[in-house]
Amino acid sequence: MAPIPGSGLAKGLAVTLRTMTRKSVTAQYPDTQPELPPRSRGVIGLFEENCTVCMLCARECPDWCIYIDSHKETVPPAAPGGRERSRNVLDRFAIDFSLCMYCGICIEVCPFDALFWSPEFEYAETDIRDLTHERDKLREWMWTVPAPPALDLGAEEPKEVAAARKTAEKLAAAQADEPGQEGRA
Repeated sequence: MAPIPGSGLAKGLAVTLRTMTRKSVTAQYPDTQPELPPRSRGVIGLFEENCTVCMLCARECPDWCIYIDSHKETVPPAAPGGRERSRNVLDRFAIDFSLCMYCGICIEVCPFDALFWSPEFEYAETDIRDLTHERDKLREWMWTVPAPPALDLGAEEPKEVAAARKTAEKLAAAQADEPGQEGRA
């Protein structure tokens, strides 16, 4: 059977009329904040207390958008007769978000969990030079990072926790045996 001339046009107009009668679902962004999924990737937050200035994040960044400056500081001995130690002190930690491609490599390679994804996404600037955010701004974003999801009740214990528990049990058993052996001698 041959198609009726103009039937395609009639079907297209029918779709248009159906769509025109539906209510619009457009969210007016500045007035209505979007509901982001949990653990959304927005911007990188810095937990400065965990940063040891190991520079892994800056070295592994494919865009070289992380800038870190530090200096060495001498720490006095903890006990009398001990030796002085030196440690790195963070002077500057900045990320240039105009260069960042949000790959997350810096967060993955950080051995001390100093960098996190924050769901914050409203950090637009009128000048591209203002997209380099220093550690004060990165620290502010750290407080918007959601807590990690709870562990599954049926999951096995992490290896680190199991090893620490075994060591603690061995030490407790050794301390319990010591007073009994002294009484025999």
